[in-house]
Amino acid sequence: MEKEYISLSELLDSMKAAVEGFFPDRLWVRAEISGLNRKQNGHCYLDLSESAGGSVVAKVRATIWASRWNYIDQYFRSVTHSSLDVGMEILARARVNFHPVFGLSLDIDEIDPDFTLGAGERKKQETIERLTREGLMELQKRLRLPLLPYSLAVISAPGAAGWGDFRKHLTQNEYGFVFNVKLFEALMQGDGAPASIIAALDGIVAGPVRYDAVLILRGGGSDLDLACFDDYSLAAGIARCPIPVFTAIGHEKDYHVADMVANTFVKTPTALADLFLECFISEDERLSAYESRLRISFNNRLSSMSSRLDILESRIRNLVDSRISSQGHRLDRIMDAVRMGSMRLLDKAESRLSLVEEKIRVTNPANILRRGYVLPLDGRGVRMTGSSGSREGDIVQMLFLDGRLKCRVEETLPPQEDIFMDENE
Repeated sequence: MEKEYISLSELLDSMKAAVEGFFPDRLWVRAEISGLNRKQNGHCYLDLSESAGGSVVAKVRATIWASRWNYIDQYFRSVTHSSLDVGMEILARARVNFHPVFGLSLDIDEIDPDFTLGAGERKKQETIERLTREGLMELQKRLRLPLLPYSLAVISAPGAAGWGDFRKHLTQNEYGFVFNVKLFEALMQGDGAPASIIAALDGIVAGPVRYDAVLILRGGGSDLDLACFDDYSLAAGIARCPIPVFTAIGHEKDYHVADMVANTFVKTPTALADLFLECFISEDERLSAYESRLRISFNNRLSSMSSRLDILESRIRNLVDSRISSQGHRLDRIMDAVRMGSMRLLDKAESRLSLVEEKIRVTNPANILRRGYVLPLDGRGVRMTGSSGSREGDIVQMLFLDGRLKCRVEETLPPQEDIFMDENE
């Protein structure tokens, strides 16, 4: 039996008629942009999706034709200060289309920027409630910054104006304070920013350097550009960081979940630089105050000690003068006694010297020879004390006052007794 059938095109044409007939007018659709591709011809192709429980439950293609793109893009920018991008939740007015070849799609002709801003705020509140339930909102507040924070780890984009302003203001300070500042590069906007910043945090904590503080710098931007700082995973990563985290993400009107969980937040990178400078300025002023107090105390002590020294000097001078006066009389008596004793010793010495001189004069060989006596010497010139020991043939010398005679011994004779008689006899 031949089966009844319809062709695929008939089926899809029927579906097109049914779908487009069921949605004859444009309608507002809430969805998240999961893909966006702007073509050179001006058309913009999007992938819209809806998630629940972490899984995608619906997905459809959408198109913004070039004839509407400029209007939609400019109006969206004027309200949100940002362009349409992946990850944004939007409320779009669209016509439902079904094409037999390309399937179901939406033709978008308008997007409500106020909804996108409100959706971000709702998501932000949900993140805050979750962090509060998990006890993460106050973890960073328990950490204490060192008295003089010197080593600072900065998370920022290398070309960000906020990073440049911070570095210049901190390192070129008028006080000459020096800091060790290390930049850890990360994306600071878009879907990839939370994971990039978390990776930088992990690198700081796991690195060999123990930093005193972590600084997350951006320096402002549109609400949608900064929406990544309301991300739960980023806020939780900041809260659990064991190092105090400081944030300077936006301008006056910006206050994000990352700011809430951080140890401290300020509005601008320049203000954050001032915060760390103030730590050193305050300590410098405190030390200067101590220096001033010590100088005053030291000067007072010197003045007091100087007065005491003056009194002691006067007492010592008086005592010395008195002792000198007393000792002066004793010294005069001693000098007199020394002078008298010295004179007596000198007289004795002179008498002894006279006796010695006379003795020397009397015993001088020249005086003996002058009286006619002869001094005998042996052949070696040694004085002879007697004739014993001399033999025939020995050479002897006879020393007279006017010269010497060299003689040879012919014979040794005994002494004559009459030779020693007194010359007066």
